[in-house]
Amino acid sequence: MISFEAVIRLVVGLNEAELRHWIAERWVRPESGAEGYVFAEVDVARVQLIHELRYELAIDEEAMPVVLQLLDQVYALRRRLRVALDAIDAQPDEIRAAIRARCGAED
Repeated sequence: MISFEAVIRLVVGLNEAELRHWIAERWVRPESGAEGYVFAEVDVARVQLIHELRYELAIDEEAMPVVLQLLDQVYALRRRLRVALDAIDAQPDEIRAAIRARCGAED
């Protein structure tokens, strides 16, 4: 876990007011500890992503919730696909071959 202040230092160009705004908008959801907000690695990655979206891709305030929601859906689908692929990999060769054939995949 990383402190609020450490996140500010880590993300170049990020300021305290901006991060507090992103938390208020629920774009980032750190835990509240006795000493203030604490961020997991995934929260820090999200802060970095939001910062890049805002300043490198010029995503505005109104579009940001939509963009973040779509990205969250993509990441969730990727996690589900990884679970399905792991389950397929655990199957015997003939089952995997049948799945590949059904999906139109080549060896």
